[in-house]
Amino acid sequence: MSIRRRIDPAEGRQALEVWQEWRKHQSGDVDRGTLATAVRYTVEEFAERHPGGAVEIRIPPFAAAQAIEGPKHSRGTPPNVVEVQPETWLLLVTGETDFADEVEAGRVDASGTRSDLSEHLPLRGVL
Repeated sequence: MSIRRRIDPAEGRQALEVWQEWRKHQSGDVDRGTLATAVRYTVEEFAERHPGGAVEIRIPPFAAAQAIEGPKHSRGTPPNVVEVQPETWLLLVTGETDFADEVEAGRVDASGTRSDLSEHLPLRGVL
Protein backbone atom coordinates (compact mmCIF):
# COMPACT_ATOMS: atom_id res chain seq x y z
CA MET A 1 0.00 0.00 0.00
CA SER A 2 1.48 3.34 -0.98
CA ILE A 3 1.43 6.32 1.31
CA ARG A 4 -0.73 9.37 0.75
CA ARG A 5 1.56 12.07 -0.61
CA ARG A 6 1.17 15.62 0.57
CA ILE A 7 4.22 17.06 -1.15
CA ASP A 8 4.40 17.10 -4.93
CA PRO A 9 7.61 15.19 -5.81
CA ALA A 10 8.79 17.91 -8.20
CA GLU A 11 8.29 20.55 -5.51
CA GLY A 12 10.06 18.33 -2.97
CA ARG A 13 13.06 17.72 -5.23
CA GLN A 14 13.31 21.45 -5.88
CA ALA A 15 13.28 22.22 -2.15
CA LEU A 16 15.95 19.58 -1.57
CA GLU A 17 18.11 21.09 -4.33
CA VAL A 18 17.73 24.56 -2.79
CA TRP A 19 18.76 23.14 0.58
CA GLN A 20 21.81 21.45 -0.95
CA GLU A 21 22.87 24.68 -2.65
CA TRP A 22 22.49 26.51 0.64
CA ARG A 23 24.68 23.83 2.32
CA LYS A 24 27.41 24.39 -0.26
CA HIS A 25 27.51 28.15 0.16
CA GLN A 26 26.24 28.61 3.74
CA SER A 27 25.04 32.09 2.89
CA GLY A 28 22.31 33.16 5.30
CA ASP A 29 19.67 30.68 6.39
CA VAL A 30 17.54 28.43 4.26
CA ASP A 31 13.95 29.52 4.76
CA ARG A 32 11.73 27.42 7.01
CA GLY A 33 9.25 26.59 4.23
CA THR A 34 11.97 25.17 1.99
CA LEU A 35 13.41 23.13 4.86
CA ALA A 36 9.96 21.82 5.78
CA THR A 37 9.16 20.85 2.18
CA ALA A 38 12.49 19.07 1.72
CA VAL A 39 12.03 17.13 4.97
CA ARG A 40 8.42 16.17 4.26
CA TYR A 41 9.24 15.10 0.72
CA THR A 42 12.14 12.88 1.83
CA VAL A 43 10.15 11.34 4.69
CA GLU A 44 7.32 10.52 2.30
CA GLU A 45 9.81 9.08 -0.17
CA PHE A 46 11.43 6.98 2.57
CA ALA A 47 8.05 5.63 3.71
CA GLU A 48 7.03 4.81 0.15
CA ARG A 49 10.27 2.96 -0.58
CA HIS A 50 10.25 1.13 2.76
CA PRO A 51 6.58 0.56 3.57
CA GLY A 52 5.41 -0.86 6.84
CA GLY A 53 4.64 0.14 10.36
CA ALA A 54 7.48 -1.28 12.44
CA VAL A 55 9.45 1.96 12.85
CA GLU A 56 8.20 5.46 13.52
CA ILE A 57 10.43 8.13 12.03
CA ARG A 58 10.12 11.55 13.60
CA ILE A 59 11.65 14.76 12.30
CA PRO A 60 10.16 17.45 14.52
CA PRO A 61 8.53 19.82 13.90
CA PHE A 62 8.01 18.91 10.25
CA ALA A 63 7.23 15.23 9.73
CA ALA A 64 6.59 11.78 11.12
CA ALA A 65 5.90 8.53 9.32
CA GLN A 66 5.75 4.82 9.91
CA ALA A 67 7.95 2.66 7.73
CA ILE A 68 9.83 -0.65 7.53
CA GLU A 69 8.15 -4.04 7.38
CA GLY A 70 7.42 -5.81 10.60
CA PRO A 71 4.95 -5.69 13.47
CA LYS A 72 2.86 -2.53 13.38
CA HIS A 73 2.03 -0.65 16.54
CA SER A 74 -1.32 1.06 16.99
CA ARG A 75 -1.39 2.50 20.51
CA GLY A 76 0.97 4.26 22.84
CA THR A 77 4.65 4.78 22.30
CA PRO A 78 5.95 2.72 19.39
CA PRO A 79 8.64 0.13 20.23
CA ASN A 80 10.93 1.32 17.41
CA VAL A 81 11.49 5.05 17.03
CA VAL A 82 14.04 7.11 15.14
CA GLU A 83 14.04 10.81 15.95
CA VAL A 84 16.25 13.20 14.03
CA GLN A 85 16.58 16.97 13.65
CA PRO A 86 15.68 18.27 10.15
CA GLU A 87 19.24 19.14 9.04
CA THR A 88 20.62 15.78 10.15
CA TRP A 89 17.79 13.93 8.38
CA LEU A 90 18.59 15.68 5.10
CA LEU A 91 22.29 14.91 5.53
CA LEU A 92 21.38 11.24 6.01
CA VAL A 93 19.04 10.95 3.02
CA THR A 94 21.50 12.71 0.70
CA GLY A 95 24.42 10.57 1.85
CA GLU A 96 26.42 13.43 3.33
CA THR A 97 26.68 11.56 6.63
CA ASP A 98 26.33 8.04 7.98
CA PHE A 99 23.51 6.75 10.19
CA ALA A 100 25.76 4.91 12.65
CA ASP A 101 28.05 7.94 13.00
CA GLU A 102 25.09 10.21 13.73
CA VAL A 103 23.72 7.78 16.33
CA GLU A 104 27.14 7.63 18.00
CA ALA A 105 27.40 11.43 17.96
CA GLY A 106 23.98 11.71 19.59
CA ARG A 107 22.34 13.50 16.66
CA VAL A 108 20.03 10.53 15.97
CA ASP A 109 17.95 9.02 18.74
CA ALA A 110 17.21 5.43 17.69
CA SER A 111 15.42 3.05 20.04
CA GLY A 112 14.14 -0.45 19.47
CA THR A 113 15.46 -3.53 17.74
CA ARG A 114 14.38 -2.38 14.26
CA SER A 115 15.54 1.23 14.49
CA ASP A 116 18.84 0.87 12.62
CA LEU A 117 18.18 2.55 9.26
CA SER A 118 21.75 2.09 7.96
CA GLU A 119 20.73 -0.27 5.17
CA HIS A 120 18.02 2.15 3.98
CA LEU A 121 20.02 5.38 3.89
CA PRO A 122 20.96 7.32 1.85
CA LEU A 123 17.95 7.46 -0.44
CA ARG A 124 19.47 6.95 -3.88
CA GLY A 125 17.87 8.93 -6.69
CA VAL A 126 15.94 11.21 -4.37
CA LEU A 127 16.82 14.15 -6.61
